[in-house]
Amino acid sequence: MDIGFNINEDINKQLVYELNIRLKKVHEGGGEKAAAKQKEKGKMLARERVAYLIDNDKPWLELGAFTADGMYAEHGGCPSGGVVCGIGYVSGRQCVVVANDATVKAGAWFPITAKKNLRAQEIAMENRLPIIYLVDSAGVYLPLQDEIFPDKEHFGRIFRNNAIMSSMGIVQISAIMGSCVAGGAYLPIMSDEAMIVEGTGSVFLAGSYLVKSAIGEDVDNETLGGATTHCEISGVTDYKQPNDQTCLDSIRNIMSMVGDYNKAGFDRIKPSVPKLNEKDIYGILPDNREKAYDMREIILRLLDDSAFEEYKEGYGQSIICGLGRIDGWAVGIVANQRKVIKSKKGEMQFGGVIYSDSADKATRFIMNCNQKKIPLVFLQDVTGFMVGSRSEQGGIIKDGAKMVNAVANSVVPKFTIVIGNSYGAGNYAMCGKAYDPRLIYAWPSAKIAVMGGGQAAKTLVQIQAAGLKAKGEVVDQVKEAELLKQITDRYNSQTTPYYAAARLWVDGIIDPLETRKVISMGIEAANHAPIEKAFNVGVIQT
Repeated sequence: MDIGFNINEDINKQLVYELNIRLKKVHEGGGEKAAAKQKEKGKMLARERVAYLIDNDKPWLELGAFTADGMYAEHGGCPSGGVVCGIGYVSGRQCVVVANDATVKAGAWFPITAKKNLRAQEIAMENRLPIIYLVDSAGVYLPLQDEIFPDKEHFGRIFRNNAIMSSMGIVQISAIMGSCVAGGAYLPIMSDEAMIVEGTGSVFLAGSYLVKSAIGEDVDNETLGGATTHCEISGVTDYKQPNDQTCLDSIRNIMSMVGDYNKAGFDRIKPSVPKLNEKDIYGILPDNREKAYDMREIILRLLDDSAFEEYKEGYGQSIICGLGRIDGWAVGIVANQRKVIKSKKGEMQFGGVIYSDSADKATRFIMNCNQKKIPLVFLQDVTGFMVGSRSEQGGIIKDGAKMVNAVANSVVPKFTIVIGNSYGAGNYAMCGKAYDPRLIYAWPSAKIAVMGGGQAAKTLVQIQAAGLKAKGEVVDQVKEAELLKQITDRYNSQTTPYYAAARLWVDGIIDPLETRKVISMGIEAANHAPIEKAFNVGVIQT
């Protein structure tokens, strides 16, 4: 091992260490005092409920752990968006689980909470996975009601999705384990089955205070909407349970009886581990995003037996395409090559840039994978498409559009891992969030932005300096340096994977060694949803 490998390894392991420290903090939810209050009521915490519900001998893939990270400071923060979501196994069946965290503002819904819940439902709908809701929420967070209530992708979309999923035959089970108020009351009742915990669970359109205000009636919350009322009088709920554990046991029992599903038929053989050491990834991945490296060395440490059937190896070399297996599943890999390459024509191609020939190759490979029903895995470390007169005259826009078209119209499931840079139109062509990857995760080394920080900062400095000069202000070298630092710091803070994860641009941030798990669980989920649409790219420029 050379000194560069060791430096890279130290930096990347430090990034993973920071990731784990930040995750530990996120898992504390609303903090010790809020947790103690829940315990006093005899309730389990959200993460305890999830851990009790899911099979402990199978993997758990959390979605949106860093949701709202650094957001809503003026409201006291909203760790994980006040809800725990993920894909796990319940009685051997793969499911989506959504659990309100009552330690965070009593489980109230912030705008980002709705977005996260909608993402969980989207994953359930795309993959036709059963979804289990563990409800414990005070409803909409009223100070921000205008950002969560009336629009298409706001709170009401949740219940619309309940209805759509029911028509699709997707199993939905709800457990009312705490408050379930106002519009939120529709979520469990629009599920296939709803159970309620005696003494702590309650569901009503309006609580006792609002009832008193609205119609003058004096009534306590238990009489108004507790377990006895809804299981024995109104018939709103289906099962009354004495405590959280019994309620979760009941869900496990119901799930154990769910029948098998129609499969998409993606190919899988007996899994095997990579022959090359996965941990070498830490040393291969450079210590900063500007340095070159050979993406093949990463790919070989992700694939079973480190076996890779490369497609058009000598053509369009700034993108690597090929077939392999991950945890037994057949996959098509589309990855940005970060090495500087000299083509057969003697031309130099810069690492991370998409050229016309690379886009052409990737387009054809994506079409082939759709033809063969092979899921696609995109490994992003892209700075964008090649620019300049030579590229424009060569039709880079046309070739880039073909690639974007193929990605957009793909009917096989797509999975995206942001390894390094994810800039501009390169993000789109390599299946960024706007192109419906079934799952999209980032490594701690990821950077997501319209362009690199250095380029953007210099451009913005020129614009700001011109504006100040137009107002008659003196902008000397010292002032320009100050502006450059301010803009660079702000821009760099907005390109981190944590900034992206907080806003759900990615589903989470993972240790590179978790990549195989993410893709394997994602394909297993996708296998629940047979492909019903033919692959068709429509009209494209030739």
